[in-house]
Amino acid sequence: MSLCTCFTLQAMRLTSNIVCRVAFGKSFDEEDYERRRLSDILHRAQAAFVGFYFSDFFPKIGWLDHFTGTFSRLEDVFKELDTFYQDLIDEHMDLTNRPKSMDGDIIDLMLQLRHGNSSSTSFELTLDHIKAMLMNVFFAGTDTAAAAIIWAMTVLIKNPTIMQKVLDEIGNTMQEKTITNEDDIEKLPYLKAVVKETLRLFPPAPLLVPRYSMEDCVIDGYRISSNTTIYVNAWAIARDPIYWENPDEFLPERFLNEKYSDTDMKGQEFNFIPFGGGRRGCPGSTMGLITVELAVANLLHSFKWELPSGMKKEDIDTEVLPGLSMLKKKDLQLVANKYPQIQKSL
Repeated sequence: MSLCTCFTLQAMRLTSNIVCRVAFGKSFDEEDYERRRLSDILHRAQAAFVGFYFSDFFPKIGWLDHFTGTFSRLEDVFKELDTFYQDLIDEHMDLTNRPKSMDGDIIDLMLQLRHGNSSSTSFELTLDHIKAMLMNVFFAGTDTAAAAIIWAMTVLIKNPTIMQKVLDEIGNTMQEKTITNEDDIEKLPYLKAVVKETLRLFPPAPLLVPRYSMEDCVIDGYRISSNTTIYVNAWAIARDPIYWENPDEFLPERFLNEKYSDTDMKGQEFNFIPFGGGRRGCPGSTMGLITVELAVANLLHSFKWELPSGMKKEDIDTEVLPGLSMLKKKDLQLVANKYPQIQKSL
């Protein structure tokens, strides 16, 4: 049995459901209206985040943002987001009618902190704090994980020899098991190397989250004033030939040899920072990484992936959409064939 699917769409739905289940206690695949609402807000908010604002670069003429309408569009998006988060909080506070799945999710835990002993936190937790946390979780966890999964499958389809090595490793390790879990991932070093190499070549957040300089400083002879917006180009750093051999080639083996085997992604080695570094490093990096590894492992273990009829691997491009996350510009279309042994066991 085979099925041609828009892999991009399915990856987005998967990560949205994972994040929504963990953070909100519900899967938005269950309700078409909520899923459409969520998707629409997400796309418009992403566009608003990366828009050009005169006030960011030329404060004295920041009034032009009101004249061009960009500021009003930004306000409209955040009003909708505020309403969306408030609806979720109201659902959680309705102890009589809320579903059991909301027990112990992120909103539930933060509401408990808010209503609990004030000594457990160093400040008063407000609903605005909770909404800000939800925005961080949702925007940082949905597109980024989906982008990593999409790029991993893209480069594997374009490199069938590497794909076969991953399949052999999974097959030899999993054998009769039908589902790959977290414990199994530790037995798949080549798969982990493939995910690392994918994050190196296609970091989900190529410019990281903007920073502000806290004080005047000089870098390579350039004077940087305090309160300057700083953009860190993680994409360029991970392709710098000073640090990486054959930087533009997809070579998972590099992370298995002695030179790069100890390279981590925790922000302590600044030649590879897909999750940022320092105090502003991504707090959800562990969850994001295991989500990508588990998704790719189970997709490869359960299905044989091929290109649609008449399409060649050379036809797959690597152009990206503008936005905070580096999503593929053209949707990845793949054909999924169930393996006979998996189908039989299910």
